[in-house]
Amino acid sequence: MKGDNLGEFEELVMLTCVLLKNEAYGIRIVEEIFNKMDRRVNLSAVHVTLYRLEDKGLVNSTMMGATSQRGGRRKRVFEVTSLGIRILRETKAKRENLWSLIPELNPQS
Repeated sequence: MKGDNLGEFEELVMLTCVLLKNEAYGIRIVEEIFNKMDRRVNLSAVHVTLYRLEDKGLVNSTMMGATSQRGGRRKRVFEVTSLGIRILRETKAKRENLWSLIPELNPQS
């Protein structure tokens, strides 16, 4: 399938969605990437990436109910699909294989 290769940012956003489970929505993803990766990312870049991943069938989204904490606004929560999990695993395996081929960077060599 075309589109099986993930970009680095797509992979980061998807992994963060898996980590956050039912709290995987825009601003929480931005915060978690900063907390775990010490990387500042733009909320709009995260949203664009999530919508692109949704178009590819790698994530699904659900609108959750409005809360007073959000001023009555609803939030869209994202979940990685089974296809998305498969692509993440394949991406990890490909990266690990490439790392293993570079002896000076591979501690097992």
